[in-house]
Amino acid sequence: MTTLVTGARGKVARAVLDRLHAAGHPVRAASARPAELTVPAGVEVAELALGRPATFAAALRGVRQVFLYPEPTGIDELTAAAEAAGVEHVVLLSSSSVLGPDPEQDALASHSHRVERALTASALTGTFLRPDAFASNALGWAYFVGQGLPVQLAHPDADLAPIHPEDIADVAVAALTGDALTGRPVTLTGAEALTFRAQLAVLSEAVGREIPVERITRAEAERQLGGFLPAVMVTALLDLWQAAEQHPAVLADTTETLLGRPARTFRQWAAENAHAFTPKP
Repeated sequence: MTTLVTGARGKVARAVLDRLHAAGHPVRAASARPAELTVPAGVEVAELALGRPATFAAALRGVRQVFLYPEPTGIDELTAAAEAAGVEHVVLLSSSSVLGPDPEQDALASHSHRVERALTASALTGTFLRPDAFASNALGWAYFVGQGLPVQLAHPDADLAPIHPEDIADVAVAALTGDALTGRPVTLTGAEALTFRAQLAVLSEAVGREIPVERITRAEAERQLGGFLPAVMVTALLDLWQAAEQHPAVLADTTETLLGRPARTFRQWAAENAHAFTPKP
């Protein structure tokens, strides 16, 4: 039973692909730019561009399961093509943001919400993985830490429960290789709540030097984030972090509760990725 892994250049998708292949499951890697993929020997590669439905049939041929990134472009055509190809099950990397009060209009939630809605309306069985904050979001601080600059935050005490991306991959593989999670929406977090300030303290230990934290105004944070994010996304993020300062993170499912093995910690992620925060020549 071949599994199609979309967005195969992404870290979670690549981890899913590698795990399935190592366990002997037939897997096909899909990307809008397949020539840029480097995959293990024996893994098929296919072009799948969500804006080009003509690529769907070949990518889905012989596929029974799909690991799907939440891109709404062409999603209705993709679900129709998947049904026609005989696909039975889709594991979607969604987001916990869809649980908010208005996911249709929320810049953080709308992509995932639209894909979840399309899958629910189809004949496909959908398993929705809804991770909260990724531990790897901390890489956004890498430049500042590497340069010895303070990390400037409007909401340094935002309380989150970051999940290690490898834990997301483990849950995805379990959903693709067993039936305990089939058809379920699953909200995922790390096993402990940490503020941004606490995450930076952990990173400080990992890199072996102090990381200053500086609180800035919302207006300054909007200016900084607006340099590389759309305004609606900036507003959504700052609103989320402001709310997280006022309400402690709520822990959800982890690899401990779902798979019976300890969740990876943010400290573990920091140790594994300390090199990304070292000074660059």
